[in-house]
Amino acid sequence: MIRTFMKKHFKHFNAAATVDAAESWVHLLDRGGKMLVTLAGAMSTAELGISLAEMIRQDKVHAISCTGANLEEDIYNLVAHNHYKRIPNYRYLTKKEEEDLYRQGLNRVTDTCIPEDVAFRKIESYLYSLWEKADKENCSYFPHEYIYQLIESKALESHYEIDPKNSWLLAAYEKKLPIFVPGWEDSTSGNIFVSHVIAKKLSRFSVIKTGLEYMASALSWYLHVSAESPIGFFQIGGGIAGDFPICLVPLIRQDLRKKCPLWSYFCQISDSVTSYGSYSGATPNEKITWGKLAESTPSFIIESDATIVAPLIFQYVLESAKGSLEGKIQNKSLKQSKVS
Repeated sequence: MIRTFMKKHFKHFNAAATVDAAESWVHLLDRGGKMLVTLAGAMSTAELGISLAEMIRQDKVHAISCTGANLEEDIYNLVAHNHYKRIPNYRYLTKKEEEDLYRQGLNRVTDTCIPEDVAFRKIESYLYSLWEKADKENCSYFPHEYIYQLIESKALESHYEIDPKNSWLLAAYEKKLPIFVPGWEDSTSGNIFVSHVIAKKLSRFSVIKTGLEYMASALSWYLHVSAESPIGFFQIGGGIAGDFPICLVPLIRQDLRKKCPLWSYFCQISDSVTSYGSYSGATPNEKITWGKLAESTPSFIIESDATIVAPLIFQYVLESAKGSLEGKIQNKSLKQSKVS
């Protein structure tokens, strides 16, 4: 078991922080807590869905904030995976080799190239139909709601090229998980949408709900859930996917002037070196001064590669939860046998 291995070998530094963060996640769930996960970087193209999807199915993740790229790239991988091209020696590519990839319609994300024709353009045609329908009906939806509509239509099912259980978006759709996508326009599908409005194929930008409306939606979710349960914050990478939802608490308490609990857990996985004055300079302690975390909030920084660390933590949580459930069943059976 991964959990047993980690507890035996992960004793110090980032390894120990990884175990501590996983244990604290389990404790949060054990006391009825909920977890928001934020996805920055290229986690979907890194196929984090293989581990994240099961976390969603097992009710260990209760909301997601992600970049537009992570939203769309899980779907691209779902329907075009067999056409992806891996570049193991990506660190050593020449500019000429990069140009050759471009001419082949292969958009490189670190060691993986996403094919434009069978990924971007295939999904574009389906999304455009949904955008066009909403435009004609004078309706507006969030970016993730269009993805949910696309999944619900089953139009993509015949095109699946991976096991559907490895898609975190399919798992999220099945659970009707709240998703928040700040800055969606900074994505391929966001760029495509703008091009259709500029070309007058769509009549208005309001076919897509904005980031401000996402903030209001996230605020409503936080108020509703935090009234019953503590909420944790598990941040993968940096950027807007994390910055956006962490602001919910000070927004509610300081701007809206309503009462609500602070975040009850915080963990960030990032391989960015902390450099004060740079973007990566904010530590959990600093968040206390912004009214986001409390002195007593369990807080962890893991300076490592999220593609390595996140699946380990996910599996640790899943195994811990399984052991906890089995223990409860055994205790219940023991009590029943004593009664009989």
